Amino acid sequence: MQKQTKAIRTQAPKSQNREHSVPLYLTSSFAFESAEQGEALFNESEPGNIYSRFSNPNVTEFVDKVCMLENAEDGIATGTGMAAVFASMAGLLKSGDHLVACRALFGSAHQIITQILSKWGITHTYVDATATEAEWDAAIQPNTKMVYLETPSNPGLELVDLTMLARLKEKHGFILNVDNCFATPILQTPLDLGADLSIHSATKFMDGQGRVLGGIVVGRADLIAPIRFFARHTGPSLSPFNAWVLSKSLETLDLRMERHCRNALALAEALENHPDVARVLYPFLPSHPQYELARTQMSAGGAIITIELDGGFERVSAFFDALHIPTLSSNLGDSRTIVTNPNTTTHAKLKPDEKAALGITPGLIRISVGLEAIEDLIQDFSQAASVSAEVLQERV
Repeated sequence: MQKQTKAIRTQAPKSQNREHSVPLYLTSSFAFESAEQGEALFNESEPGNIYSRFSNPNVTEFVDKVCMLENAEDGIATGTGMAAVFASMAGLLKSGDHLVACRALFGSAHQIITQILSKWGITHTYVDATATEAEWDAAIQPNTKMVYLETPSNPGLELVDLTMLARLKEKHGFILNVDNCFATPILQTPLDLGADLSIHSATKFMDGQGRVLGGIVVGRADLIAPIRFFARHTGPSLSPFNAWVLSKSLETLDLRMERHCRNALALAEALENHPDVARVLYPFLPSHPQYELARTQMSAGGAIITIELDGGFERVSAFFDALHIPTLSSNLGDSRTIVTNPNTTTHAKLKPDEKAALGITPGLIRISVGLEAIEDLIQDFSQAASVSAEVLQERV
């Protein structure tokens, strides 16, 4: 069967009630048939549920679906995407280890690497997403345990060549850990390109409607085991209700991503030709610096567009005021189009030199393109670009 079919038909085993839709297992714990079964479950000689901090049928179904979509051996779900990022590092790294990371990362990932892992004696080196293979190679040290990256990155939509890093992984033996949130398993499967782990903030496109929080790490079974140990004993559990919502949402992920991508490309093309928009970044625009790489490792360009307006934050404020359809929020991956200014929201905690290195300027806008009629989106963004330019000119 194709993945689209499996995403719809993969379900937890039916109960004695013969339900068509999987029920919610809103229980904190599970009963044992006997003392012997309790012993067997705890020593893992018998598989089964014990406590919902460890496992739950709704969570297991969600994990099974993502593993199927990502071609992964195993996985573990968490309460948020950042919990998944942290667990993938904390479960595998120890004092004295070295981490190489792409410089273009979400702000909270920067904070984990620089403010938390550093307290445990885990050092790091940042590398530009567009660095050559030789530059990535030079960053690898004898104690490098992991390379961590986002592709495409948040918010600059920079790509990292996963096949190239897979070659370096074979040479040096590090763990290749990829945040695949922006692409989703529909557009990109990092494990097929040589990665060992793939991470998602399920809050974003996997939910797709701004309802619940969730995260997941999938990949090699031998790497998921220590991550599961870390999560089991520290407790970043995904709730059964959220897992139920996310699992049902995966049934429409393929359809939604098709519309997201079609809308995003059309809007990117329209804004690129708008005289009042200084710059447009979108992986499947030929003008994107890594267009050829995007076409090689992604099946479509995704739902995120980054644009830059002249005039700094004052222009951004006027632009947002002129928009009628989009929501102003720091979230993304919703059925509704969302806009934000990363300089003052998602990446506000970064130092000025860190922002400069990532190309995060006062006039940068991240657009998470939704499922609205594309004609309406193009008209609204186009008029907002013109109106905000006029407002700024009048103020001058």
